[in-house]
Amino acid sequence: MSSGEVIPAGLDVAAANEPGKAKASGDILGFWVFLMSDAVIFALLFATYGVMLSRTAGGPTPAATYKMAPAFIETLLLLTSSFTFGMASVAMKHGASRRQMLGWMAVTLLLGAAFLGLELHDFATMFGAGAFPTRSGYLSAFFALVPLHGLHVLAGGLWMVVMMIQLMTFGLDARVKVNIQRLGLFWHFLDIVWIAIFSVVYLQGLIR
Repeated sequence: MSSGEVIPAGLDVAAANEPGKAKASGDILGFWVFLMSDAVIFALLFATYGVMLSRTAGGPTPAATYKMAPAFIETLLLLTSSFTFGMASVAMKHGASRRQMLGWMAVTLLLGAAFLGLELHDFATMFGAGAFPTRSGYLSAFFALVPLHGLHVLAGGLWMVVMMIQLMTFGLDARVKVNIQRLGLFWHFLDIVWIAIFSVVYLQGLIR
């Protein structure tokens, strides 16, 4: 292996052949391209939200709608889930047992489920206060942005279940390692997007 060669983290490069390493690198690069395209979609929704923020049409305003305590707890849950998945990645990289990896992934999955549960409760509270997506342009933009992130978390949770099943069935072969690596990129990406949502949507909503 040359000094300038880049290998995806978590892969057992010592035991991998050259074609296998090239394919793994290509898979990871392709997934980065997907994440960048997803980031563009979120950027457009953030821009739409910024434009529509003042279009409340006499309805609920952000300051009257958002509940900061649940949003802060949701942030802590997602940040913690990013840490626990990082621990699963470290365990994979250093040859830990499948049980350790499954344990960290299970904790990550539970934290993601708790995040979604709190978010759904927030949405139900907003609906109870008359803050429906059709009420104003501002609420339409909010419900285009924030629930889309929640759907991504749901997809990531389902993907994690699939990877846990693959890990139990096939062990840590090269294919499973690459798929877990891609899942890790996806999960950390969702964490970054949520930090942007918490900052741009919820914190900014305190003064609106």
